[in-house]
Amino acid sequence: MTALLRRKHPRPNRPIALTVPVIRNSNLTFFLARVDQARADGDAATLDHVRERCRRSEAAWAALAAKAERSEQLRTEDQKRKAEATADPA
Repeated sequence: MTALLRRKHPRPNRPIALTVPVIRNSNLTFFLARVDQARADGDAATLDHVRERCRRSEAAWAALAAKAERSEQLRTEDQKRKAEATADPA
């Protein structure tokens, strides 16, 4: 039983460094693509309840896209503020 619990490669005690940059804009792109897809599905739907479901889905994806866009904007502003603070320590 203990042999099953042992890992082949133990986890390091330090934080794991990413070898590639994290692309956060892909979330926004994904959300916007889902908005477009839900809108197209709603336009193509012939049944009322399916059309309503697609509209609710579109609204939910649009809300997620708005939050992702706002987060990216705040992140960019924070990076600028930190860069200015380090450039001008006075």
